[in-house]
Amino acid sequence: MANDDFNFFVGLDWGTASHAACVMDVAGQVIWAQTIEHNGNAISQFLQAVAELSKGEAQKVAVAIEVPHGPLVEACLESGYAVFAVNPKQLDRFRDRHNVAGAKDDRRDAFVAATSLRTDQRCFRRVTLDEPNVIRLRELSRLDEVIGEDLRRTVNQLFQVLLRYYPEMLQLCPTPDQPWLWALLEEVPTSQQAKKLTVRRIQTLLSKWRVRRWTAEQVHTLLKTSPLQLAPGTVEAMSEHALLLLPQLRQSHTQRKNVRDRIHALLQTMAESVSENDKNAITDVAVIPKHLSTSQPARCIHTYT
Repeated sequence: MANDDFNFFVGLDWGTASHAACVMDVAGQVIWAQTIEHNGNAISQFLQAVAELSKGEAQKVAVAIEVPHGPLVEACLESGYAVFAVNPKQLDRFRDRHNVAGAKDDRRDAFVAATSLRTDQRCFRRVTLDEPNVIRLRELSRLDEVIGEDLRRTVNQLFQVLLRYYPEMLQLCPTPDQPWLWALLEEVPTSQQAKKLTVRRIQTLLSKWRVRRWTAEQVHTLLKTSPLQLAPGTVEAMSEHALLLLPQLRQSHTQRKNVRDRIHALLQTMAESVSENDKNAITDVAVIPKHLSTSQPARCIHTYT
């Protein structure tokens, strides 16, 4: 759709508590500018005002915004308006046309977005609504990344703590991201307590967590090696630190598994809902994000201090 097909151009500057809006006609004259509070009533009133201005011809309204997602964008799309996104760096160049100072001004940015869309639509990207399942998949993927970052951060903390007072545990699992190691650490949080652990008890723990790369005798021998010589009170303090990290590790681990189970179930649902010709394409998409495999543990990045 060319610029000539639009009669009104709306510039939106996304904010946290409120959003600046500027509406201009095809000649570039500002009709009105206002601030939209970030709530349902205010956004509905804004959309109603634009609808009255365009006399119900939603296809004649073009909206420019930096952020190509969010409730304001979705509301505009649902109202039938054409929404265009622009790269923030490109908008900076457009801003220089009107003010070279570069100071941030929400109302001016809304004006710049509207007038730039009117004159340079080719620099904007048309935004469309995705299918509901695609939206859900995107949000679940973002959540998986957030939880994964939290998990890796906590694993790194545990690594540093164990390196400080209990390196024997790191010999069993160089990256302490395995639930069975957390269970062992909870059972024997210090080297002194580990010396009292029997082979039978270790075998029970390994069997429970299906650990086969270590035998009970190997673990028993390793835990009985001479511990580090540390200042009085260090072992108690560091072991307490380690134990306090375990609930957070378990929670993140469980949350991440739940999210990935939902992603895999959703991908399966999507694959079953399309035609046979499209099924291979969705199957390929499901294979691409290998980091979503629940069999892969959270790798940590060691940061030595």
